[in-house]
Amino acid sequence: MDFSGKVVIITGASSGIGAATAKYLTNLGASCVLAARNEAKLAEVRATCAALGKVDPLTVVTDVTKPDDNERLIKLTVAKFGRIDVLVNNAGKGVYGSIEVADLAQFDDIISTNLRSVFCLTKLALPHLLASRGNIVNVSSVAGTNSFSNALVYCISKSGLDQFTRCTALDLASKGVRVNSVNPAVIVTDFHKSMGMDEAAYKAYMKHCETSHPLGRVGTGEEVAASIAFLACDKTSSFTTGTCLCVDGDKHILTPR
Repeated sequence: MDFSGKVVIITGASSGIGAATAKYLTNLGASCVLAARNEAKLAEVRATCAALGKVDPLTVVTDVTKPDDNERLIKLTVAKFGRIDVLVNNAGKGVYGSIEVADLAQFDDIISTNLRSVFCLTKLALPHLLASRGNIVNVSSVAGTNSFSNALVYCISKSGLDQFTRCTALDLASKGVRVNSVNPAVIVTDFHKSMGMDEAAYKAYMKHCETSHPLGRVGTGEEVAASIAFLACDKTSSFTTGTCLCVDGDKHILTPR
């Protein structure tokens, strides 16, 4: 895979899957635009990418729930690079809560981050993606393909994102713009800690995941990044669109017994 000359926007690029994707694509020659809220962590990821000796990334402090921030992200990208080839909608957040616990505030917060922001950024980037015949990769979840207790709103947001992926793929296929998603299961990031797990609970959960993922382990950010690169590259996925690619150690077809 070669991304030389390609301009790639990655949201949620300051940590986890977003940071891993930034490093992976930079190493393949992409001109990456790193967007996230945490300026200090963005700077760290940028420095790591710059040390690879490829194209120095652009960082844009962005809260994807704010349309003005998204507009600024697109404008700064085009001002610097003159084009957009790939949009990686990775920014997202999780939350626990059943129908008895979840409220409208939780619903609005998660949907705004995980789904509404994707709609907004896709609309803003679309004229440039049409011009470049580029593509979109959305970062969804096994929570989009499967149902889980105590995660109602998160599951809704990711299943909605999967439908968004398929519908936009149909809308844009005739125009040469591909749209796909990756659907990871548990990946080694700070995602679960950000949802309130302390170190002991996180360690126990990761141990349990050895049994809940048929491959017997959890995944890495680099494994998801490689799948994003595969879908984003026209040389490897030129005939692939509307696909929700499970990167989940077979978790999506595991039937509890």
